[in-house]
Amino acid sequence: MKKILCGSLLLGMCVIGAQAQAKEHGLEVSPNHLKLSAGELSVGLNRDWQGPMPDVERVLIIVHGRLRNAMTYLQSAETAAAQAGQDRNTLIIAPQFLNDSDARSNHLPGNLLRWHGDDWMAGSESTGPSAISSYAALDEVLQRLGNRKKFPALREVVVAGHSGGGQVVQRYALVGHGDAQLAGSGVKLRYVVANPSSYAYFNAQRPVVGFSPASCPGFNDWKYGLQNLPDYAKGQSPSQLEQGYVQRDITYLLGQQDTDPNHPALDKSCGAEAQGAYRLIRGHNYFAYLQQRHPQGFTQTLVEVPGVGHNGDGMLTSPQGQKALFQR
Repeated sequence: MKKILCGSLLLGMCVIGAQAQAKEHGLEVSPNHLKLSAGELSVGLNRDWQGPMPDVERVLIIVHGRLRNAMTYLQSAETAAAQAGQDRNTLIIAPQFLNDSDARSNHLPGNLLRWHGDDWMAGSESTGPSAISSYAALDEVLQRLGNRKKFPALREVVVAGHSGGGQVVQRYALVGHGDAQLAGSGVKLRYVVANPSSYAYFNAQRPVVGFSPASCPGFNDWKYGLQNLPDYAKGQSPSQLEQGYVQRDITYLLGQQDTDPNHPALDKSCGAEAQGAYRLIRGHNYFAYLQQRHPQGFTQTLVEVPGVGHNGDGMLTSPQGQKALFQR
């Protein structure tokens, strides 16, 4: 019989002794469940966090890409932490945003949260067991990290993502409530956005020469712009969202070789194509857009990773990735 260990009521964590293996596409369902208000979120962890964690100084939340391979990203993050000499004092959390097909093909329990397709990237609500935005799920994780009795030495939380996960982190940094979850705790919150296919712009301006808005209906809708925001993001004006965003500590980590305009996982919709031909140029275009709109006091950074294309492990374990995650 598999032993199941239930964590503290404070964190609502149940740790399952053996990893569940998915049958389709080699998907590995993460072995741990975090109890949230709407259900249980599948997560990967580098260590048991049932009891107090007096030695943890940093928490890294690493968000997977569209393949939902959270355990692969957990392993890359563990490698990066070890290479940076930060593995002993770092807790790594890898949330897994499963979708409906995962639940069906793997006969997952009904209390596990799942989303429709890739809707979790844009902060959409889960389809079961109850409705919660993927961004609100991150809010609840951060809220637990603000507990000083549990994490007395915690000084920094880094929310990072690559590819589809990079899309999540960029949008969450824009509309998320992470600052509020850690308010008063003295814990610093940083973001690392690596190789996303697209970004959320603040107005109708786009960098591609000759782009015609008339030929691309919805190009400025969420998640490419701030029109028709999801329910989670409502309540602030575009100007308020922009002002909050540019004040946040964000590193854009771009692979120098992520230049394939026909990459199979590249967003080729007209809303994404209006931002540039491939990921590297889209990242540079967005950063230039931010600098243009905020020429004074803009402190966010863009870092290129030499010799790496669209490769999550290569990005996170590179010297530049290690510095962005652990040393900045």
